[in-house]
Amino acid sequence: MSDTSVPDTKTGKSFKLKAFVNKYGILLIFIGICILLSVLTISNGTSVFLKFRNIVNVLRQSSVIGIIAMGVTFVIITGGIDLSSGSLVAMIGVLSAMLARNVLHLPMIIPVIAAMLLGILAGSINGALHAKFKIPPFIATLGMMTIARGVAFLVTNGRPVDNLTPSFQQLGQGTILDFGQNFFIPVPVLVFLVVILVSNFLLSNTRFGKFTYALGGNEQAAYICGVNVDRHKILVYGYAGLLSGIAAVVLTSRISAGQPSAGNMYELDAIASAVIGGTSLQGGIGTIGGTVVGTLIIAVMNNGLDLMGVSSYWQQILKGLIILIAVIIDTMRHQVSR
Repeated sequence: MSDTSVPDTKTGKSFKLKAFVNKYGILLIFIGICILLSVLTISNGTSVFLKFRNIVNVLRQSSVIGIIAMGVTFVIITGGIDLSSGSLVAMIGVLSAMLARNVLHLPMIIPVIAAMLLGILAGSINGALHAKFKIPPFIATLGMMTIARGVAFLVTNGRPVDNLTPSFQQLGQGTILDFGQNFFIPVPVLVFLVVILVSNFLLSNTRFGKFTYALGGNEQAAYICGVNVDRHKILVYGYAGLLSGIAAVVLTSRISAGQPSAGNMYELDAIASAVIGGTSLQGGIGTIGGTVVGTLIIAVMNNGLDLMGVSSYWQQILKGLIILIAVIIDTMRHQVSR
């Protein structure tokens, strides 16, 4: 007897629509927010939000959080969390500023390399505390957060470290392809772009990325398949620390001083960027592209609300609501997939 069953086209269309929304939903939301803010900020027939200098300002302001968020994405995909990144930015920032002072006359590369190495060291300690001593990542990175902030205030007596060399300040204040007011690219945006490309390559095209997903999906299965779980955790947290060090250099050079109070709450903004971008707090799911869009959503909303004169208190409330909605959606997605 011949098979006369007819495929359910409605189910097929529904599946394709769901797959499309899962893949591009956050990007569509970002585009929608940009369109809405473009309309709401029209003044004298021109959208203030869409002006070139404002767009560049948004990208420049989002660069530091975005760089941190790249490393945080790797950590969250493994099923961990990193609460220390903001304090590491402060500690590494003041220490790199000490090496970048005019009185020392050191080449610009010295404080940059020192910041990167210190970031790797601090991040690796986070990973070792979690992997070797089985301390939950929340507690391990919370301890590092407190220690790093304390060191930042201890070595500076709570005062900013200023008088930095012009070459060091160019990392946060300089531009490339500068054609005047009509087109230029700030160096922090270029650094952010390089970090995005490197992070995306690592996560999507290397064993390092595959092992990262494997740990978050099923750590025991990853171990059985031959993944050195402890070593990989240390490497992931070390990479997150490295990016915190790079972010510290960018921020310190941009504000022309190492501030012991810098980076306050940056870790939460970085985590929010990753979660809003679709990275699951339960591990195993996340993309660099999603985190980039999540970072830009937060930056665009802050900028647009500032342009409209909305109180910063309301901005905090809206940011919190967006994070909660993102987590609820992630939780519901996991419940449906079970």
